[in-house]
Amino acid sequence: MDRIPSVDLRDFLSGDESRKQKFINEIGHAYETIGFVALKGHFLDNELVDNLYEQIKRFFELPVETKQKYEIPGIGGQRGYVSFGKESAKGKKEGDLKEFWHFGQYVENNPALEEEYPNNVNVAELPEFNEVGKQTYKMLEKTAKFVLRSLALHLGLEETYFDQYIFNGNSILRPIHYPPIHEEPKGAVRAAAHGDINLITLLMGAHGKGLQVQNHEGEWIDAIAEPDELMINVGDMLSRHSNNKLKSTIHRVVNPPKELWGTSRYSIPFFMHPVSEMKLDVLENCIDDKNPKQFEDITAGDFLNERLRELGLIK
Repeated sequence: MDRIPSVDLRDFLSGDESRKQKFINEIGHAYETIGFVALKGHFLDNELVDNLYEQIKRFFELPVETKQKYEIPGIGGQRGYVSFGKESAKGKKEGDLKEFWHFGQYVENNPALEEEYPNNVNVAELPEFNEVGKQTYKMLEKTAKFVLRSLALHLGLEETYFDQYIFNGNSILRPIHYPPIHEEPKGAVRAAAHGDINLITLLMGAHGKGLQVQNHEGEWIDAIAEPDELMINVGDMLSRHSNNKLKSTIHRVVNPPKELWGTSRYSIPFFMHPVSEMKLDVLENCIDDKNPKQFEDITAGDFLNERLRELGLIK
């Protein structure tokens, strides 16, 4: 496959069974082959997207010492600011050429999870930043819920199978700033080749070149969405749970050509995580003689902590 397929969530939500099944078939095939789709018909409107980009640009333009006030020690970068070069891909020593922010779950009626999750961090200098981030988080979480419902049906599960695990889940909205490059990077790229940890990732800001996906022939292909599309990919948790029926695909963000080094790039992924106690044990209906069980049993929380240590965010 040499391009990312495009699907329209409005087919799934249409109330027309043939359109709904068409969506399930299309996204299921895409995730079994390339692991990525470009999705139209999501719940973000243009005004919210424009407001979010304005606010994140304002935040990343703040002085370094102001941003560093919001870098919270001891929580593995799960909330607030993470400064330039702190994160590296699994197996890479060089830090990625990026800085980012984390919005986390807005827990409803669950004191135990309020205790488990770090608090969201409010930026005093930019009160709209916090509110726009929350609105975006909610709309992406809503979009992800219906994508997972379609995948549940594709896997032969109850449509609402994932709902119980993603409600109050440990999901993260991550506005990323890739600053201008001022000198030849020594072995570092904006984001080294990696797979995502979570169930699915919804990516805003894949409209320009930079994001590349490795297909199953080992070739790197550009993943470019239309302005009204989100790029959505399978993460390692969902790949494990489905016994690799749904593919978590390696991807990267490459450095731009030298003539564009002076430009910033912004990208906003939403990492859909379940609650920590969700069992990622391989689904029985994804195991057969041709596809024996590939992964050990583990909970989502234990898997996340294992991967955060590998990324250098937890020591």
